[in-house]
Amino acid sequence: MTDTSFTLTSEFIELNALLKVLGLASSGGAAKVMIGAGLVQVDDQVETRIRRKLRGGEVVRVGDERVRLVRGGAA
Repeated sequence: MTDTSFTLTSEFIELNALLKVLGLASSGGAAKVMIGAGLVQVDDQVETRIRRKLRGGEVVRVGDERVRLVRGGAA
């Protein structure tokens, strides 16, 4: 399993956009299919909301990839 972290540079990122940015999905359509097929987990729960807003602190898992979201900037 590969563990990485992703630092948010804004208030949130949508799940489908995160998959594209990280290269876990080749396109927005591929991200939509992956999420709809139940291949993506957020905090150990299957997530089917394509545009779920991730605000930091979550762990997203796709296959053998695990990504921890970290809030960026000063609070």
